[in-house]
Amino acid sequence: MPAHVPNAGLTRRDLLKRTGGLAALAAFTAACGGNTGRPSSGGDGGGGAKATLSQWYHQYGETGTQQAATKYAKAYTDANVTVAWTPGDYGAKLSSGLLSSKGPDVFESQLNIGMVKSNQVVALDDIMADVKDDFQPGDLATNTVDGKIYGIRMIVDPQVIYYRKSLLDKAGIKPPETIDDLIAAAKELTTDKVKGIFVGNDGGLALGGPAVWSSGGSYLTDDNKPGFTGDRQAQAFGKLHELYASKSVLLGSPTDWTDPGAINQGLAAMQWIGMWAVPGMQKALGDDLGVFAFPALDAQGKPAVYSGGWTQFVSSKSANVDAAKKFVKWLWIDKEDFQEDWSLNYGFHIPPRKSLAAKAAKLQSGVAAETVKLTADYGHTDNPAWTPKMGTAFGDMLTNVIKKGADPAAEIAKAEKTVNDELSRLFG
Repeated sequence: MPAHVPNAGLTRRDLLKRTGGLAALAAFTAACGGNTGRPSSGGDGGGGAKATLSQWYHQYGETGTQQAATKYAKAYTDANVTVAWTPGDYGAKLSSGLLSSKGPDVFESQLNIGMVKSNQVVALDDIMADVKDDFQPGDLATNTVDGKIYGIRMIVDPQVIYYRKSLLDKAGIKPPETIDDLIAAAKELTTDKVKGIFVGNDGGLALGGPAVWSSGGSYLTDDNKPGFTGDRQAQAFGKLHELYASKSVLLGSPTDWTDPGAINQGLAAMQWIGMWAVPGMQKALGDDLGVFAFPALDAQGKPAVYSGGWTQFVSSKSANVDAAKKFVKWLWIDKEDFQEDWSLNYGFHIPPRKSLAAKAAKLQSGVAAETVKLTADYGHTDNPAWTPKMGTAFGDMLTNVIKKGADPAAEIAKAEKTVNDELSRLFG
């Protein structure tokens, strides 16, 4: 459901990280006091005049999303809710908005530990208490810092590899089980008209996390140490370069990997993309669509699925925190019909609530059902302690290894230093 190319300089993953990250970074440079000068809207959700709440969204790519968000807001009767729909660089607007007297009361983003340390968001444990067990552990963990829950997951967006069944069948190729299998399949499927795989016009930077997980690593360990620095991770990064150098990767696609244009138009036989694109791919390709997770590094590894998504937060600078929390509870906990509508009628997404996902008819068959199972078996969510500065160092490492053929071990050492410096700053 996120906008496919919200900014020409950002990939979808960039936006996912930057949205929370810019806000966190900006907050570290400003003092965070109690009275921001924000005028009261004349109510707190209790007696008297209704509170006025501002709810911020980035611009989603799917038709009908803005109308749906507006419909939900209008249906709420305990406060006057206005929807701010932001095209372009939502992260930059949110960054400044959270520091001003004119920022949102409620907003969507991804949690970063800086948002907590700089007191930008309020804990939501009280409104989550009765339904906490209905959320997947990973969706709770990605929104938890120091044991407190700061956000409610709105949608789950798994990213996997979809493929043209007919093309693999014609070549006698089974869905790859290892990265070597993936490289071999991409080569075999490449012709003068079709490339084997599309993983983004940048050559595959979105595959960095899956490569780490498929080799048994992690961005950060449970005790907050770098988890991507081992020999197996270096081997996995080297395989990403081998894939890029094989000349079987589509580059220069009219649309980037977040849009299904490449696979729909027959430019690539396989494509890394999110489940949000399944309806569009099914419309173009019918039943000629299969799916598999990013393959394991080898027999000792495991397949990997990046389980991204968007989360709803309440700003600590809201003049009506209690009213904002009440609205968030109503929309993302109580109103199951709206939650189902948001997840299933504008692209396909997994409802974060386990009870809703289990009865979502549109996700019970075909590649949608297969994607849901792959996510349950192999899904990985973001770690809120992974900061934007860490992400930049990790991305630089991937660029140098994948596109320039740099030595993975040497590049890992550079990124590790930056990550360790950040961890020392955060945790001492």
